[in-house]
Amino acid sequence: MARRSPPRNGVGGHDFDSKKKRKVAEIYQALNSDPIDVAALRRMAISEGGLLTDEIRCKVWPKLLSVNTDDLPPPPGKELREDNKDYQQVLLDVRRSLRRFPPGMPDDQREGLQEELIDIILHVLKRNPQLHYYQGYHDIVVTFLLVVGDRLATALVEKLSTHHLRDFMDPTMDNTKHILNYLMPIIDQVNPEVHDFMQSAEVGTIFALSWLITWFGHVLSDFRHVVRLYDFFLACHPLMPIYFAAVIVLYREQEVLDCECDMASVHHLLSQIPQDLPYETLISRAGDLFVQFPPSELAREAAQQQAERTAASTFKDFELASVQQRPDTVLRQRFRERLRGEERTKSILTKPRTNRFVKLAVMGLTVALGAAALAVVKSALEWAPKFELQIFP
Repeated sequence: MARRSPPRNGVGGHDFDSKKKRKVAEIYQALNSDPIDVAALRRMAISEGGLLTDEIRCKVWPKLLSVNTDDLPPPPGKELREDNKDYQQVLLDVRRSLRRFPPGMPDDQREGLQEELIDIILHVLKRNPQLHYYQGYHDIVVTFLLVVGDRLATALVEKLSTHHLRDFMDPTMDNTKHILNYLMPIIDQVNPEVHDFMQSAEVGTIFALSWLITWFGHVLSDFRHVVRLYDFFLACHPLMPIYFAAVIVLYREQEVLDCECDMASVHHLLSQIPQDLPYETLISRAGDLFVQFPPSELAREAAQQQAERTAASTFKDFELASVQQRPDTVLRQRFRERLRGEERTKSILTKPRTNRFVKLAVMGLTVALGAAALAVVKSALEWAPKFELQIFP
């Protein structure tokens, strides 16, 4: 399959500096260890620069989702599109997805990729009748298609759809709305002034819907930024995209507060996402906020409904992977040691707020390779999907 030619260096420039070379070596060391060090791969996906290149993503993304690359689905047959209730809607959405393909791509190549995109979506839906297609799903699928090719994308998207994206694929939007309901409590924990302003404007959270259900693929124009976020989200808890949405709003604090305090004005501002965001900084902050304010602490404020049906609510059930994938015991030890070493900082950050307008120092921390990153890694490993896991050679 002809696909997007990835840059040699996904973070810019043609030469890896020593830091990036070291990271590449660590990634391949984790891939080549026996068993594969999934904990280290998650840490690499979270830390600065993510997985760096599409070549590496082709190797690491399957490990993050526990997909066996030796057992990929066969090429689709013509019968896939026959009498398929979703075909017409998928076709319309895919035809409108021109902007998701690299500029300058020849028409025949893009049209071939669009046909593959249709087949991937229909394959997943046919094999999983409990899943319901939603507009925006194709924005996620096309990202996998462009990075890893059609057959591997089919396997990855199917696993993702039955786990991270499961809540978006219900017959109703109830669970999606519930996830959106986490946005304001996160903002309130960090910046009550912004929270109260948005509440006064009655802007709600619908501005972030397309961010959440497409993993920002629909709203970011630079593909490099999209795949960097996918590295991060694949390595983390399924609610991490809503934490990232929160840090975008918090980053735009002054713009929000300078806006007219009415629904139309604030919604217009927030729905126009800037393209020059400091992505690495925001990824760090999202990781920090997840550690500081985990979903379990925000659930009451989020007015959780039908909690037992959401992927996020099954977080504690998914323990099998952490056993079978044997996360690095050294990593866990380091996690505990770093927490002890930063006990004073942690005690300051986690004590109840006495002044609602004091911004938490957590927004200034770095998730790079510190305690926050390790906590996110540990969290992701504990969540990892509960299904038949393979120990890859």
